[in-house]
Amino acid sequence: MSLPSKIVAATSNPGKIREFNRLLEEFGIEVVPQSTFDVPDADETGATFAANSLIKARHAAELTGMPAIADDSGISVDALGGRPGVYSARYAGPGATDDANVDKLLQEMSGVTDRAAAFHCVVTFVADAQAEPVVAEGVWHGHILDERRGSGGFGYDPVFLDPESGVASAELTQDQKNARSHRGKALRELARRLRELSSQG
Repeated sequence: MSLPSKIVAATSNPGKIREFNRLLEEFGIEVVPQSTFDVPDADETGATFAANSLIKARHAAELTGMPAIADDSGISVDALGGRPGVYSARYAGPGATDDANVDKLLQEMSGVTDRAAAFHCVVTFVADAQAEPVVAEGVWHGHILDERRGSGGFGYDPVFLDPESGVASAELTQDQKNARSHRGKALRELARRLRELSSQG
């Protein structure tokens, strides 16, 4: 299997598109958002990150006729029984903003001493809508802060403490974040698997 030069990403999130392109540019792959082709968001009916990732990838591939990549990611908090989990993007309700989701999380964590959390990401690549998926996962362990810190990133980055650096994800440079993050780990693993498939012809 040869690596495609262009992949449609099953997201319109500009932060994710930047991270996809940054991490896959070394392989000569350009990632374009599905909104370029007027592809609507898929219904994320899966109960796991892996299920939703596959649903989104196949949806984008079917409607564009292109190879597609999708990730489903979110944050799970130990003290909340793993929530928000697969509902991270809509934790404060359908169409919720990042700020609203973070506000809800901080409110629920008020006074909680066990602040262990982890970002999870499952990335799925399909060469076409019927192709066998190539799947990779990444996990980033850390803690929930009491308040927002930093101005970078998106989503829950301002309240996620990276224990290795001692700063919030939103305070890391893009390169630092990519080296540590759940999405960076998953995409590097995906790229490794795609390289293996490519070398096998």
